Amino acid sequence: MVLTSLLINFFILLPDIEENAVNQEILCKNFFGENFEQIPGGIIGAMLFVMILIFVLGFFLDFIQIVFTIIPIVGPILLQMDINPLWFGIMIAVNLQTSFLTPPFGFALFYFRGIAPVSIKTIDIYKGVLPFVIIQIIVLLLIAKFPEIALWLPEKLY
Repeated sequence: MVLTSLLINFFILLPDIEENAVNQEILCKNFFGENFEQIPGGIIGAMLFVMILIFVLGFFLDFIQIVFTIIPIVGPILLQMDINPLWFGIMIAVNLQTSFLTPPFGFALFYFRGIAPVSIKTIDIYKGVLPFVIIQIIVLLLIAKFPEIALWLPEKLY
């Protein structure tokens, strides 16, 4: 039963995966590849653009959609610009954490709304998470300025 279900899902998703791979190849080479080289600031400008893009998309999209659509497109280009892949992944993870707290589709906000008393308004929840969003942005800036903050533990372990 489980194997049958797995095979059915695999054959349903396979054409979508192949189409997605072809589209990403076209987008990476044709559109983003050429335009990323023209972003002012070189690597820093390109990385800033991607982080702002992920942050803004986090307002409207689930983190899974961002990971499966945006990262495969911009990731290879940024990695070709000689960015540490581990640092890049940590930057994306911290940035995506913020999407859980940003309205209108922050999932953590819905969880808070579910457990909060009726007397607490939704707008109060939105205002209450603002300091935490600011803290995460500060952490993101610190990791960007000092990559050693995020990379020292993996370097010690591996």
